[in-house]
Amino acid sequence: MGHREDLLEGAKKCLVEKGFVRTTARDIVGASGTNLASIGYHYGSKDALLTQAFIALMEEWGDGFKARLGGEPGTLERFRSVWDSVLAQHEASSPVWTASLEVALGRDTRPELRAMLAASQGEGRRGLISMLTGTPEEQITEREQRTVGAVYQALLNGLMIQWLFDPASAATAEEFTEGMRRIAAGLGGAPEGEEQEE
Repeated sequence: MGHREDLLEGAKKCLVEKGFVRTTARDIVGASGTNLASIGYHYGSKDALLTQAFIALMEEWGDGFKARLGGEPGTLERFRSVWDSVLAQHEASSPVWTASLEVALGRDTRPELRAMLAASQGEGRRGLISMLTGTPEEQITEREQRTVGAVYQALLNGLMIQWLFDPASAATAEEFTEGMRRIAAGLGGAPEGEEQEE
């Protein structure tokens, strides 16, 4: 591996162990066996590197269970299978979720980092839509990303916060799926004229 890849691996390790807020550039250099100048040369800043590391960790997390998903895309079986897989990796992924919450709750203390992470949300939303519905990411429209993707992202973030806060009282995948089924049944069809043009 070159310095760029070494830095990314070192930053991923630091994110898991220390989170965004407590990780310093020197921590990353120590974990990667590189030098301080390499961060600026390859990534521009420590925050940009940490953002790339966070995105890489989330991609690895998603790839870790995509192959095991059951049920046909777009069905309740697929919906439950996704949440079963998410929760099966709860312990391993909780440091990454904790790190992202640090940034979200830090409000204005790290505006550049928050902006970089916010810019990556679209990619995450497309990935969730694709996983749950089977639609190839390149076919997902901006409107779908901002509507369906936003709801899936809110479900994922909310479920992970429940598990970080108190695993004993957090919803199981079965309960989560049953709740969604009941909500969908209660909503029925959308009132006429409410659907927006793509």
